[in-house]
Amino acid sequence: MSELPTTVFLDRDGTIIRDVSYLSRPENVELLPGAAHGIARLNHAAIPVIVITNQSGIARGRFTVDDYLRTQQRLDQLLNASGALVDATYFCPDHPDFTGPCSCRKPGVALFERAVADHGLDMSAPAYVGDRWRDVEPFHQLGGTPILISGPNTPPEDIARANDEAVLIVDSLAAAIDMLLGAEQP
Repeated sequence: MSELPTTVFLDRDGTIIRDVSYLSRPENVELLPGAAHGIARLNHAAIPVIVITNQSGIARGRFTVDDYLRTQQRLDQLLNASGALVDATYFCPDHPDFTGPCSCRKPGVALFERAVADHGLDMSAPAYVGDRWRDVEPFHQLGGTPILISGPNTPPEDIARANDEAVLIVDSLAAAIDMLLGAEQP
């Protein structure tokens, strides 16, 4: 890539941490290989890292907001212990089948726009990285570079759509950050 991203938006489950489906216990937070190092590379390049995550387990009654906050705190601890920092995290607790439609659930852009307003983010060249199409689809409305991670929980139709739209597909967050920053950087 010729231009460094000005902001990187990351999904959480399946992108930074192992997706255990309705994560509610801090002890089940497990960083994916290379995730912390990749985030630290973004930090070193002074690129804001914002996590935007759908947490429909809250609407479904699978876990509470407090459970989510405890898992997020554990993720922050693991990242910090590895020299990495997420600048901010935003989550949508909704699901249309349980709470009705909302604008914050990805692929909606309300949380992205809130992050931009809260942190004065430069949106001249944002990037979006996640393991589902909905994680990267906001590029259609907000511009920037989408990168889809093809992981164990990525639906085949998401990969097909990324291929149809010529979106980069990689196998990990580390590989996505290599694409964004260049593999030669530390």
